[in-house]
Amino acid sequence: MFTYFLIFCTIVLFLCPTLVWLLCWIVARLCHHAMPFAPFAYTGLALVLLFMGTMLYGYWFGRFQLRVQPTTYTSPLVPATFNNYKIVHISDLHLSSFADNPAFLQRVIDTINAQQPDLICFTGDFVGFGVEEAIPFTDILRQLHAKDGITSVLGNHDFALYHHGLTDEQKEQKVNQLTAYQRDTLGWYLLRNQSYIISRDTTHLQIIGVDNTSCQGQGFQTTSRGDLPKAMTLPDSLIASSPLKILLSHDPSHWRGEVVPTTDIPLTLSGHTHAGQVRLFGYPLSSLMFTESEGWYHTTLNNPTQSYTTLHHATQSLYINTGIGCTLPVRLGVPAEITVITLQNNQ
Repeated sequence: MFTYFLIFCTIVLFLCPTLVWLLCWIVARLCHHAMPFAPFAYTGLALVLLFMGTMLYGYWFGRFQLRVQPTTYTSPLVPATFNNYKIVHISDLHLSSFADNPAFLQRVIDTINAQQPDLICFTGDFVGFGVEEAIPFTDILRQLHAKDGITSVLGNHDFALYHHGLTDEQKEQKVNQLTAYQRDTLGWYLLRNQSYIISRDTTHLQIIGVDNTSCQGQGFQTTSRGDLPKAMTLPDSLIASSPLKILLSHDPSHWRGEVVPTTDIPLTLSGHTHAGQVRLFGYPLSSLMFTESEGWYHTTLNNPTQSYTTLHHATQSLYINTGIGCTLPVRLGVPAEITVITLQNNQ
């Protein structure tokens, strides 16, 4: 697929100057002037060489760059017993990305463990097509650990949407295989429209996890299998304690589409966008498709439909991790990301 992508872009880049020359030639002929071809041909060649060099850099080096992004979530809703609680947020492993470089996945796991997290939250797209991608990396993945465990949700790729030729029943079998692998083989808390409760004395964190939910209006439509009201359900014994709610939802369009208008969930963690895997002139390509594409976004009671990039009297917040793996095997200006979120109480 990547090879076809390179060939297509190369042809387009070389033809663009030729088409411009053709238009100029027509105009020049009408005006009885000559139009030399050489400058346009050299321009096309230069564009092709620049593009190929950039793509090769992104393939050989860019996709194996790793960034640890420390950040803080400060809110009076954070229980005192969870002050300085450390969450490592990762997303979009796309494990087939590491078939040619398992050492990079080992480096990712070692770097996560070095943060000594209290909790690890993985926000979907574990694989690209099926659980068979994960089998060669089982021993590496089992090394991942956190004091309160590893929570995860399923993303659009985890539902075998792009495994063409399979029936709906076969796709569902693949989802069930992946569910069993994460829960039984790896020991992760895979939340399929469920909650996971972490307790400290008489206070609690409620980690809410939903299956991939894609909302209209931004991005591209995938599958929507989430049931947020079901996932938010608490045992009767915990309702009065009002635990801090943290939602894991793969597609960030879910935040604006359902989370903000219908719930009081203060913190949502997402992935999915990869920030487009390419940043041009400081802007990620994903910003062309998504209203919220990377990093922090916040809303306030005074303006719940508008998002802000700074935490100031925020009532609901979203963090988007740019992912670890790739869809196309190129990253330029968007390194793989390990986000370290420290919870703090500001009362």
